[in-house]
Amino acid sequence: QAQLVESGGGLVQPGGSLRLSCAPSGFAPEYAHVGWFRQAPGLEREGIACIGARDNSDGRTNYADSVKGRFTIVRDPAKNTVYLQMGSLKPEDTAVYYCAADVYYSNSYCSRLSSDYEYWGQGTQVTVSS
Repeated sequence: QAQLVESGGGLVQPGGSLRLSCAPSGFAPEYAHVGWFRQAPGLEREGIACIGARDNSDGRTNYADSVKGRFTIVRDPAKNTVYLQMGSLKPEDTAVYYCAADVYYSNSYCSRLSSDYEYWGQGTQVTVSS
């Protein structure tokens, strides 16, 4: 059974940086599409970044406009971990952040639709506030 564990959330000041980690078990992350999502209170879950399986899309990435240029999704096969490097953080980035894996993907490239992902982590809280 595949599982995902996120870590790295916390409180950060506006303009600051934070790195989230997603550690899968039960599968190698380079052979799945992996996405990061977030959900703020009262809002729908938003797909913010994804990275394609290395053996299919060669690790192509995709970002939501809300984070493009500020966030970077990176896969480290040696550590079996996918990271979300977040910079220039804003108060509106405050949310619970989730990583998810599409292990049984049929599309060549990753998507930011939550319905495409089979496995989810428990989430980690990120709060951007002074």
